[in-house]
Amino acid sequence: MASIRDLKKDVNFVLGDIIEAVYIWEAGSDNTNSDEGSVIIDKAIMAFDELMSKIHQKEVDDKKIHFKDIRSQLEVKATELVEELNKLGD
Repeated sequence: MASIRDLKKDVNFVLGDIIEAVYIWEAGSDNTNSDEGSVIIDKAIMAFDELMSKIHQKEVDDKKIHFKDIRSQLEVKATELVEELNKLGD
């Protein structure tokens, strides 16, 4: 199993890349500080906070299952955010 440090890095990098993609979209479309972009950024920050709090839980029955679940939640949340970001380009 990957280390907890790697999981934290994955959460940080994935959600950080999504936020960066929003900024790139805003810069490319001359739509700085757009409401749509702000919503996606806020959702990414909330997902980050939620996942990190789950990573730091101390009372866990089975750590392997717990961290596997967190990784799958990251994938789901990242996919949802990327789909929203792709809709901005339409």
